[in-house]
Amino acid sequence: MSETINTAAQFPTFEKPTVQFNEKGWGPCELPDTFKDVPYQPFSKNDRLGKICDWTSTSNNDKKYQNKYASTFGTGNQYAYYHEEDETTFHLVDTARVQKPPHQRGRFRNMRNSRSGRGRNARGGLNTHGHGMTTLSSKNVKARDPRRGVGKRFGNRGPPPKMRESSVAVRADWASIEEMDFPRLIKLSLPNIKEGEDITTCGTLEYYDKTYDRINVKNEKPLQKIDRIVHTVTTTDDPVIRRLSKTVGNVFATDAILATIMCSTRSNYSWDIVIEKVGDKIFMDKRDHTEFDLLTVNETSVEPPTDDDSSCNSPRNLAIEATFINHNFSQQVLKTGEQEAKYKFEETNPFISEDEDIQVASVGYRYKKWELGSDIVLVARCEHDGVLQTPSGEPQFLSIKALNEWDSKLANGVEWRQKLDTQRGAVLANELRNNACKLAKWTVQAVLAGSDQLKLGYVSRINPRDHSRHVILGTQQFKPHEFATQINLSMDNAWGILRCIIDLVMKQKDGKYLIMKDPNKPIIRLYDIPDNTFDSDDSDDGEGDDGEGFQQVYNYANNSNKI
Repeated sequence: MSETINTAAQFPTFEKPTVQFNEKGWGPCELPDTFKDVPYQPFSKNDRLGKICDWTSTSNNDKKYQNKYASTFGTGNQYAYYHEEDETTFHLVDTARVQKPPHQRGRFRNMRNSRSGRGRNARGGLNTHGHGMTTLSSKNVKARDPRRGVGKRFGNRGPPPKMRESSVAVRADWASIEEMDFPRLIKLSLPNIKEGEDITTCGTLEYYDKTYDRINVKNEKPLQKIDRIVHTVTTTDDPVIRRLSKTVGNVFATDAILATIMCSTRSNYSWDIVIEKVGDKIFMDKRDHTEFDLLTVNETSVEPPTDDDSSCNSPRNLAIEATFINHNFSQQVLKTGEQEAKYKFEETNPFISEDEDIQVASVGYRYKKWELGSDIVLVARCEHDGVLQTPSGEPQFLSIKALNEWDSKLANGVEWRQKLDTQRGAVLANELRNNACKLAKWTVQAVLAGSDQLKLGYVSRINPRDHSRHVILGTQQFKPHEFATQINLSMDNAWGILRCIIDLVMKQKDGKYLIMKDPNKPIIRLYDIPDNTFDSDDSDDGEGDDGEGFQQVYNYANNSNKI
């Protein structure tokens, strides 16, 4: 029996495709019917696939790679959309200014300014513009501190500002009475305050050596370490003020305390002053064993020093170094020696006993009083550092201070050895910007003491990394009242701030109070504190007249190895 097998049902059929032969090139000769009238865009395998359309985006956010999704063969108009009723002759008139995106605002402004000022005062890679401002040229950009700008990459604004600590810890039993912000204090004014009247004078002054006026950068002089005792006695520990408080005045302070209050609106660091009200009398004191007498360094700078305490450039170590330099400079520029003439005041130094044989720094104390109105009489102890003999034979009293350079690169300052002889105004302007509070205090102290001249010395480190050796690069002198006008220091405003605090304390009951500058805000706070506060700090002090401790001394020459 034979069986017929149907092979067509078991195997699929194969249709031979039509193969086109292109004699002129490669590829098909004609398009199939399904692909006719479809536009073709040339493309490359390297082209990136991006967004087809985005109706919500107003601008391209990726400004760095604007052509990231563009074709290698260029853009074509095959896929361009044209509305049938679109009028090609129609144009929208818009007179509004197109606002640039935030990342493009002010991008080339500094570049245009630098190009316009190129070639002027560009000596040694520095471009010096008006008002004593110096900027680095493009060649020396790498010479700046590499730490600057760290944190500004990747869109960051840098690390948050470091929170400073207050000069004294506020306790729970302290009652806050008043907060005085700087904008209100700046507007205060107490005009027509006459010059202070001398009550008594004490101490001995040495004469200034005029050879230091001829020192310059090429003829520098090493700073010597003078082994002399410097007394820093507070108000209530002063035996002369204790004696005068029984007959004269009702407000008592020292020139350093008054200068701190009068220049409080220029301070950034925290400080505190203890005020005792006894009846109708006010005594302003500093706390013992504090850093009140240390000179700040770059306190008002845009980038103040923030290194840790182990570094020689920490704020505290720089303050100790500046105080050490200031006291040694003020004694070195005087004519020392037993044979040299000295100017003696009416009384001897009140902080030296007759049986003591110690070498004390040249200082003259002038106790003065001021009438502040409303039956307020201020009595204060002021200081002179030296005396100058004029050609007419009349003495001129001096306040001698020293500015110090520690590291111009870290401080973003001006190189003193390059600019001090040729552009001293630029150096002083930079110091006024970085140390506005310290210079204002010195000026106020010179004005209160009635000094005829304010001598400023420029002292720099021999090596920026060595904080123990220094040289004197130059000196400069000013009249205190003229210098106050130059640094925009208003004595009317200074007296107004002091009178405001005095009136505020006069309204309180008898007791102990404390005014403190907030470490991180431009605010001064007045606290009512218990009467026994800080009493334990004075238990270990020595005793002076009337059984009260008064002799707090600093020997900066012996402590120089700690700096």
